[in-house]
Amino acid sequence: MRHTLADVETDLQHEPPKPASEELRTLYREESEDTRKRATRQGLWIAVAAYLLYSLTDLLLVPDVAIYTILARFVVGILAVSTIEIQLRLRTSADVIDATSATAVVLAYLGWLCTALMTADTQAISYYMVFGAIFMMSVNLFFSFQFRLAILASGTMMLIFLAALVTFPPMALIYKLTFGAFCVSCLIFTSYVNFKLNKERYKVFLNALEARFQQNEAAERGKALLRLSNTDPLTGLENRRAIDNRLRGCWEGWQKYGRNFAVLLIDVDFFKRYNDCYGHQEGDRCLVRVANGLSDAISPHNATIGRYGGEEFIVLARLDRREQAGELADVICRTVEGMALAHGQRRDGTSIVTVSIGASFTRNQSGTKLEKIIHEADRALYAAKASGRNCAKLFDPNDPQSSDESENIAALLKIAIDQNLVSMVYQPIRNLSSGRIDAAEALMRLKMLDGTSVPPSLFIPIAERTGAILELGRWAVKTVCKEVLANSLVPVASVNVSPIQLKTPGFAASIAAVLGETGVAGGRLAFEITEGLEMEMNSDILRCISDLKMLGIRIWLDDFGTGFAGLSWLRLIDFDTVKIDRSFLHDCNTERGKAMLQDIISLVRNRGHKILVEGVETDSQLSLMHKFRIDQVQGYHVGRPEPAARFRTSVIESAVTVRTSKPARL
Repeated sequence: MRHTLADVETDLQHEPPKPASEELRTLYREESEDTRKRATRQGLWIAVAAYLLYSLTDLLLVPDVAIYTILARFVVGILAVSTIEIQLRLRTSADVIDATSATAVVLAYLGWLCTALMTADTQAISYYMVFGAIFMMSVNLFFSFQFRLAILASGTMMLIFLAALVTFPPMALIYKLTFGAFCVSCLIFTSYVNFKLNKERYKVFLNALEARFQQNEAAERGKALLRLSNTDPLTGLENRRAIDNRLRGCWEGWQKYGRNFAVLLIDVDFFKRYNDCYGHQEGDRCLVRVANGLSDAISPHNATIGRYGGEEFIVLARLDRREQAGELADVICRTVEGMALAHGQRRDGTSIVTVSIGASFTRNQSGTKLEKIIHEADRALYAAKASGRNCAKLFDPNDPQSSDESENIAALLKIAIDQNLVSMVYQPIRNLSSGRIDAAEALMRLKMLDGTSVPPSLFIPIAERTGAILELGRWAVKTVCKEVLANSLVPVASVNVSPIQLKTPGFAASIAAVLGETGVAGGRLAFEITEGLEMEMNSDILRCISDLKMLGIRIWLDDFGTGFAGLSWLRLIDFDTVKIDRSFLHDCNTERGKAMLQDIISLVRNRGHKILVEGVETDSQLSLMHKFRIDQVQGYHVGRPEPAARFRTSVIESAVTVRTSKPARL
């Protein structure tokens, strides 16, 4: 039998009270069964004790028949408690036990009254009879009997009293009328009080039941939020936050107990081209199918899989031998290849979706840290890509070929600024209220000496690992200030900063020097922070962020909701803008996805942050952002990343469009 919170609220709101649903009444009786038994047992024992103590009044008021009244008291009392105890041992229902107790009270009254009426002192008994009202009150008020049983028992006692009153000739008529009226008044009053008490008990039950439902719903919502915070919304796999926690657990197990494990980084080959060709929605469906295939592939192995960002997945596997990591990686490669998902835009002779895998295995080394095993898997992944993709590489510290590609890029980064191999592109950010382009995100691009582009997902981690990110970061900020801020091309430009930069002493001072050199106010510059594995919330980072904000620089939280950013960041840092990851917008083709985005927007809005949603690619998505009252949007529908010259043209065209679209004033 199941009940909902709505059933309980409906029953509570009936004014005046209507008959409760039979199911709720039944549940009330079932849940109060044991409580009623205990209460009746305790009440009967107390009532019997009081009943026997009243033997003293028998000795005082009707001493000539006291022997009989006292004997009756003891006989009825002993029989009553004995019967109740037997019924309790036999697990008799609460209704039967209540009926037995009510019958015992009636018999106690009848036994006492019949013996007391045998007295020769008519005057004493004429007054003593009024004590019968106590029995009536006990049924209605002392015990927790249901109303029907209480009215039946008290009504029976009233009839016994009236019968005794009529058949007792010595009493004057006025006394009979007075005592009779008193008896009827007691019945009416105590019965009404019993009715109200029973109603109140039921209402207390309904309130408790409602509270229980609300608590259960709150618990379910808490579980759902926990799942949301640890689950990638697109693929349903664990997100980076959950995987990072598992990674720390594996690391501690290896450090303390020597339990070896492997890390496998899996990257979908040429996924950007897949997105550009088939669209992001189809790209999302591809990622979901790949995620399902990867889950099936690792299920026989003692492994966990999660989405580590974009088109990158990660597998943590507790393995005994290093060779097992390579075998598992090969199984995963062949599984995805066997899925035969069409990818016609590749230029390497392959027309299906494949993956490249970099694997690393725990090994003893000096100064080892948790990040090291990830970096090794990352370097192995670069080696797999350099080997033509659709393959797996296991990191081998003794094989210089395992890191050739990453070392080539690391060497390239050292000369990138001097050789003009690095540049900046700008993606516009639109203010939905004004329709204007009031900000831009600056994105770094790198090309090889032969002009081949190197994706940021490839060179940024290497720049962070080698420390080249510090010089590149300063160059990026200076370039952004000169290209789009000094000439007021946009009011605000955002630049992504690495956790390595925030941890570096003097970073805020170097930014202040750039601002002074270029003559740009700090309030026109924004730094986007993405929480990652190395991004621990330590005092150095917090101090650096505080120093940057003192310069007027805006701090934005990037990729919120994907597992890169934790809710604790919203509590610890006063972000100017929170960027919600594009995956949540693209999930809005379902009601569940739309509700999830609304929940995230409400969470951020309640914290008082400005909201920017990424990935706006269609008119319908832009209309939805208007409906949700989003502050700013970014995506291909607003504008693609472009070099400064073309970006200037786009901004001017956008401003003209906004002006001409406004109605003329009369």
